[in-house]
Amino acid sequence: MSQLALSSPVATVIFVLACFCGYQYRRVWKTEGPRYLLWIYGVLTATGLLVLGFVPLAGAG
Repeated sequence: MSQLALSSPVATVIFVLACFCGYQYRRVWKTEGPRYLLWIYGVLTATGLLVLGFVPLAGAG
């Protein structure tokens, strides 16, 4: 059975994308932009952070 794990570069990319989406969420929220953008950015941010929180990093070796 294969074990699901993230490599360090993949985890870094997910983190950067989650930060970008969170920043965009805040920008849309502050300017009272369209609600659908809040949902898109919010779901992408939450998904990225949940993946980082619950999927382990691959060990060296």
